[in-house]
Amino acid sequence: MGVRNELRRRGHLWHVDRVRALVEDRSHDATFFCGGSRNHAALVDLFDGLFVLHVDLGTLEERLASCTDGEWGSQPAERDLVVRLHRTGEDVPDGVVVDATRPLSEVVDEILRRTGAAPG
Repeated sequence: MGVRNELRRRGHLWHVDRVRALVEDRSHDATFFCGGSRNHAALVDLFDGLFVLHVDLGTLEERLASCTDGEWGSQPAERDLVVRLHRTGEDVPDGVVVDATRPLSEVVDEILRRTGAAPG
């Protein structure tokens, strides 16, 4: 089974119409979407920019090991798939790569700085 079919079956898809509606809502200064989507090719043109959060393989494996039962990534087959995708870079959209091994607050600050949405 191909990666797209494998992940599609697992539900990692965003509803394009819902995303479009949020993007078109200009009542907020900025809107951020977080997470991965296997149908990203249908979405990337809606966004002003795209950040790809990247971690090294060791960090990824540590984070996967901390998944609790029932959480996606807690099963060996899911972990194997994530590791394979990480190693190949398969199905990762083009974007500004951000080092996500750092503390979350630093990652957020970098994204806000790069978008011009940082307070102050």
